[in-house]
Amino acid sequence: MIQAETLELLEWHRLCQHLATFAATKLGAIASTNLQIPTSQSVSEQLLAQTKEVYQLESRLTTSLSFDGIQDIGDSIERAELRGILAGDELLAIATTLAGARNLRRVIDNQEDTPVLTDLVADLRTYPELEQEIHRCIDERGIVADRASQKLGEIRDDLRRLRSQINQKLHNILQAKSNAVQEQLITQRGDRFVIPVKASHKDVIPGIVHDTSTSGVTLYVEPNSIVPMGNQLRQMLKREQAEEEAVRRILTEQVAAVTPDLERLLAIVTTLDLAAARSRYSYWLKANPPRFINREEQEIVTLRQLRHPLLIWQQQHEQGHSVIPVDLLISPHIKVVTITGPNTGGKTVTLKTLGLAALMAKVGLFIPAREPVEMPWFDQVLADIGDEQSLQQSLSTFSGHIRRISRILNALGNEVENQLNSLVLLDEVGAGTDPAEGSALAIALLQHLAEHAQLTIATTHFGELKALKYEDARFENASVEFDEATLSPTYRLLWGIPGRSNALAIALRLGLKPEVVENAKTQVGEASDEVNQVIAGLEAQRRSQETKAAEAQKLLQQAERLYKEVSDKAASLEEREKSLRVSQEVAVQQAIAQAKGEIAQVIRRLQQGTPTAQDAQQATNALNQITQKYQPAAAPKPKVGFMPKVGDRIRISQFGQTAEVLTAPDEDGELNVRFGIMKMTVKLQDIESLDGQKAEPIVKQKQTPAPTPPPPQAAPAIRTSKNTVDLRGKRVADAEIELDKAISEANGPIWIIHGHGTGKLRQGVHAFLQQHPRVSSYEPAEQADGGSGVTIAHI
Repeated sequence: MIQAETLELLEWHRLCQHLATFAATKLGAIASTNLQIPTSQSVSEQLLAQTKEVYQLESRLTTSLSFDGIQDIGDSIERAELRGILAGDELLAIATTLAGARNLRRVIDNQEDTPVLTDLVADLRTYPELEQEIHRCIDERGIVADRASQKLGEIRDDLRRLRSQINQKLHNILQAKSNAVQEQLITQRGDRFVIPVKASHKDVIPGIVHDTSTSGVTLYVEPNSIVPMGNQLRQMLKREQAEEEAVRRILTEQVAAVTPDLERLLAIVTTLDLAAARSRYSYWLKANPPRFINREEQEIVTLRQLRHPLLIWQQQHEQGHSVIPVDLLISPHIKVVTITGPNTGGKTVTLKTLGLAALMAKVGLFIPAREPVEMPWFDQVLADIGDEQSLQQSLSTFSGHIRRISRILNALGNEVENQLNSLVLLDEVGAGTDPAEGSALAIALLQHLAEHAQLTIATTHFGELKALKYEDARFENASVEFDEATLSPTYRLLWGIPGRSNALAIALRLGLKPEVVENAKTQVGEASDEVNQVIAGLEAQRRSQETKAAEAQKLLQQAERLYKEVSDKAASLEEREKSLRVSQEVAVQQAIAQAKGEIAQVIRRLQQGTPTAQDAQQATNALNQITQKYQPAAAPKPKVGFMPKVGDRIRISQFGQTAEVLTAPDEDGELNVRFGIMKMTVKLQDIESLDGQKAEPIVKQKQTPAPTPPPPQAAPAIRTSKNTVDLRGKRVADAEIELDKAISEANGPIWIIHGHGTGKLRQGVHAFLQQHPRVSSYEPAEQADGGSGVTIAHI
């Protein structure tokens, strides 16, 4: 009974109704509304795993899981098992449900990281042959189709012919007796075809009257001439109905044969829809998956920024107030938390929020709190919240609380071997009676719960309960914050500090006369006033610490932002340096290409005519000018001799930043510098003075050999008439004699002109050059010198 009372007090049914709006099927909505709370932690973990996998799956898919076609076919399956004959639309619903379930299984089977869902649909049988047979026999309107059986098709062909004959005969009567009919119309009454006849001309068209108009001026008559045809039509309709029933009976028997699998299919689909509803509701709440902890292993209950799910719904759908989150961080040794503070400060909402969070975790829902979400799995959630005063039962407020608390204690006593796995929520414990007795009763009750419950959260106004923390390590204080400036609660939950009721301040804000409030303050007593002053001092100290923590966080964020800016600037400089190197390489390649072109022009000028010593000197001067033009200027030597001292301002060349020297360079040439609020270690070679001097390196002097001068570059080979042999038109044998003579007289490369022709002369020349002892190599000439028609032989 207390379990049901707790669910009602926490408004669990409202949360289930909200969950049902996220279900895709009628079955899922029913299951969500009547959500069953698991009795074991393993079941809760299984449900959470299902929710997580659907959450991840739908975040990857372009659309959410589709439950199209799935209907509630439970009644149809049950009737088929009892040998009832299903209607066409019921059979059609079974076929669409089979198709929808098969599509669901296909989507899940195509995923690689959904082991729980894959295992869930592993036993799903969708009977595609039954689905095809139903679609073959039943059309989209739920009517048995002509193709269902040959006999049915023949009967319907006969029916169409007979109806056509009846219509034709009635048209003839309408035309022949047009004066006697009310209008040119053929209609039906039941399964009989009739025409509207004027009551005054009923004898003109003799027949059976099947109906009369409201005014009585029109009679709906079946002419005697078509009565036999009408009788025949009725008989054929009976045959059609019997054949349709036979088709549906066969299909129903096929459904009944697989009833257990269909029931299993419905259960699996409902489980999937319920998991999808939990996932979508959790996504809507911006919730996070909980992890069940074991407090005996010194794990802390962690619920940061916890929000009440019903208040979130109220804010979103009913334009309610914004939801103020609470932080619940409860150490493993704490068994009882007493929450104090003013009325309307949020104490009761905190109790309900925690109770709903515990129940949501048990049924596989995510918790609307910031990650990580860590809490125990509670066997029972037991609550005494609100006023159970009843005139019918003659129960006062105090009596109602005691009756409910008695049921809570009985439920705790029924736990096997007194296991401490229950969550108890008590609102205004001990209230409603004499304060002294109520306070004593509350203390005794909380001490009992500390022994027999996993965790108890109680709200109270009794000052004596605030002192339990200092007597028993299992107790902790918390309070709801009250803003004395505005005389209103902030709904924030503060830990470690007991709260003040602030009843007098609230009474003054609500309009009670000031003289009455002042008189009440004198009645409170000095001891109570001193306690309130101590609490006020603790609250002021807490606010000061919060302010300092906020400032420290601000400084940390500023340092992180500055570090990011410096890192981005360094990366930008590195990218710029890389870009400059690329552009310099391109410029060098372009200069080399241009220099080669100018050298080629000098060579071509020498090749024109017979070169003289004067021409060679001019060519040498031109080459020297080209060398001076394109040879890069030597980089100026940096000034060396600067040695940084502590307090000097230097420049870090890598970042382009100026910094202050904190320490002198060590033996490895490293020193500490500071720029802005950052400190770092740099090397001497990475810094320079503000006027550009490089730091003197700290290294041992080594005797380095003098660099070997590069060998002088050979002068470029120039083609002249003396080193050119023209063999065009000669035979290979004659060419070899002339070529051997030219090679023996040559002191450098020779140009051999053999042309293209058939290619035999070129082949012969190359074969001769390849075996000649004075020829080190040969190659085709440049395109400007004849290309493949000329070969250069190097001697």
